[in-house]
Amino acid sequence: MKHDFVYLASQSPRRRQLLEQIGVRFELLLPRADEDAEALEAECPGELPADYVQRVTRAKLQAARARLAASGLPAAPILCSDTTVALGRRILGKPLDAAHASQTLAALSGRTHRVITAVAVAAGRREWLVANTSRVHFAAIPPRDIARYVASGEPFGKAGAYAIQSAVAAWIERIDGSYSGIMGLPLFETAQLLRQAGVRF
Repeated sequence: MKHDFVYLASQSPRRRQLLEQIGVRFELLLPRADEDAEALEAECPGELPADYVQRVTRAKLQAARARLAASGLPAAPILCSDTTVALGRRILGKPLDAAHASQTLAALSGRTHRVITAVAVAAGRREWLVANTSRVHFAAIPPRDIARYVASGEPFGKAGAYAIQSAVAAWIERIDGSYSGIMGLPLFETAQLLRQAGVRF
């Protein structure tokens, strides 16, 4: 069966922008007020970053499938994604406050870290999931620049306390991998999954 659109179960404006970039039509399928979407992102003790991001993405997909089934909306494939930043075995999630954001950015300064984004698509009874890993090397970031970036508010709500498309790009010396994956949706892998699910774009 072919589909002209996909349900996007994500609140990220960056993921919307990336789908638009490759011409994918989508409708938002966001968590209801009675859903605790943040609870799905809780870490399990000792969990490795790649395992974490895939587990969270699967959990988001299951929640979205239940949401669609209860909504009475027309059937169509569902797309979910989750991104995490990893420094070695450490998962660097969304900062809790300004001090946490500053600590995270200081830890990334002058080092190479991984950005892992998992994408899952469900269509009917079938599901597909793929994970993309990119490496990002930050030059040393002076403390005053970290403080200025944190004060801008940009780190909040973002894994690793930064967005690659923001002012912090001035300190990114090199990347190895997918720029769109670092933004939150690896477009090559996403396009492959959507084609498998029969989405026209």
